[in-house]
Amino acid sequence: MKREISAETALNRLAAMCSRSEHCEADVRRKLADWGLDAASADGIVRRLVSERYVDDARYAHAYVRDKFRFNRWGRVKIAYMLRGKGIAADVIALALEEIDAADYAATLSQLLRDKWREVCRRDPDKARAALLRFAAGRGFEPADAVRAVNEIMRCDNDD
Repeated sequence: MKREISAETALNRLAAMCSRSEHCEADVRRKLADWGLDAASADGIVRRLVSERYVDDARYAHAYVRDKFRFNRWGRVKIAYMLRGKGIAADVIALALEEIDAADYAATLSQLLRDKWREVCRRDPDKARAALLRFAAGRGFEPADAVRAVNEIMRCDNDD
């Protein structure tokens, strides 16, 4: 059981936390609820953090998109889904997703599928294709892009 803290202490802790790394408004509100602050105090703290630019959902969305694509190698669909779950507005998500370079996106998908292909290449071709498409969907890549990349990989393998 966590002990409750004062509004001033919560504000100071959150300002320090948001200074170190990006956090969205939903994360801040969740933390305030965990600390047992009432709704009125929480709203005041969030408004202050937003007005002082400690919390900025657009900045958070851009950082999230950049990190999840670069380090986790997620596709646009999964990134958008996770941001919607954090309460980020659809227009902010769309703007943040535009940051992903199309060539890098295609290269990442292709590399992921080539790596997966090594695991499934000995299977029946239809089962291997299905496994690759499921894998791409699980990583959050669009079906049309996944089909195009899978066809390219399987065509190149047949040429060898």
